[in-house]
Amino acid sequence: MSLLENNILPTDGVSNYQKILLGIREQALLRSDVKFSGSVTGCDGQVIESSTFPASIGSECTIKSRYGTLSKGEVIGFKGDKNIIFQYDKSSEIFNGDKIFSSSRVKDVNVGPKLLGRVIDGLGAPLDGDGPIETTHFIPINGTSVNPFDRGDIKQIFDVGIKSINALTSIGRGQRMGIIAGSGVGKSVLLNMITRSAEADVIVVGLIGERGRELATFTKEITSSHSKHKVVIVAVPADRSALLRIQGAKRATSIAEFFRGQGKNVLLILDSLTRVAHAQREIGLSLGEQPTARGYPPSVISLIPELIERTGTGVNSVGSITSIYTILADGDDTVSDPIVDNARAILDGHIVLSRKLAQQGIYPAVDVSNSVSRLMSDLCSKEHSANARKLRKLISIYQENQDLLLMGGYIQGQDADLDMAVQLWPKIVSFLHQDQSESFSFAQTEELLNKLLG
Repeated sequence: MSLLENNILPTDGVSNYQKILLGIREQALLRSDVKFSGSVTGCDGQVIESSTFPASIGSECTIKSRYGTLSKGEVIGFKGDKNIIFQYDKSSEIFNGDKIFSSSRVKDVNVGPKLLGRVIDGLGAPLDGDGPIETTHFIPINGTSVNPFDRGDIKQIFDVGIKSINALTSIGRGQRMGIIAGSGVGKSVLLNMITRSAEADVIVVGLIGERGRELATFTKEITSSHSKHKVVIVAVPADRSALLRIQGAKRATSIAEFFRGQGKNVLLILDSLTRVAHAQREIGLSLGEQPTARGYPPSVISLIPELIERTGTGVNSVGSITSIYTILADGDDTVSDPIVDNARAILDGHIVLSRKLAQQGIYPAVDVSNSVSRLMSDLCSKEHSANARKLRKLISIYQENQDLLLMGGYIQGQDADLDMAVQLWPKIVSFLHQDQSESFSFAQTEELLNKLLG
């Protein structure tokens, strides 16, 4: 029985529609599950228009066809007096007039310790064949806003086990980093190495919009490693709907937030942020948003910081989420690509992978000259910072004069820095290169860096 029916709420001068809204508010506050229904009035691909029924953005819907088949979707917007619903999976058995059922319940993500070692999809269903997952908590899929002044400072090194990153783009616990690369440059291999070697209590991996074959291979490699029981994988392949891809990114972030709230140091890897942007572009254009830079509507530009800002250190330094986002550079454009540019402005640093270095057989192909960590100077010792600057300088000088060296125009003794760069280059290449099976701690990296420049 509602409060309206008990005449607890005033109804004088209140329209029927207002009464309905008041009832929704009442039930939402009580967290009960109120059902509403409408009917299909139009369908274009995975976008469905329905007759008006009380719903909010993000409300989940069930479409029941005249043949009894069920498909699910979500309210993504409104157009006039119509609700716009985007399907999770495309269904061809949708007809004009089919019933649509919706709920007032706020969408939550079911989380708990039993997620560790499991592989789930964008809706939280298990994909690994190990049966249902017992969860203990429910948290908002869009996260909760945190006062930035309540967050703890980033003071501790986050060891990723990669020499070139530990030495030259050192990362702190709670830092947000991007890996910017074109296709086929070794991004997935680098992520696999970080996942195996990183010092984290929990690792949450969001594989969004990747090829099914690559997704399966990556998942098997992670779950077969020693870190299996501290890893949660959210996998949404490229053939899933745009809405599920966004749901997967948000779900992975929510899971990371849960473990951070438990006081854990979490590593969140989202591969890739560009695929999430592509998904939001598809949804935004279906709602009639005007495309801007390279066809991306404004909602894409707002989604990226919404995801990134949910990570970082916890309130009062309780737990942390160190996040790494891969960003695909369209046509190897690591400068003007709108997603690259937008993410780089928000992140605390970025690692650029070079196709030229990959072609030379240097893996991981980290372009040291174009990579940066904005917190490195605050995290590392003065000696480490000085050695890193010196090594960066030598690499930059050698790369600038590489054509001169190849043509035989180099004359020793004219430039002391170039002389040192030429002399040390074989050792520098050896330092930058690292096999997939190798792992170097931060202390080992510092020792090797001192030895290289000693």
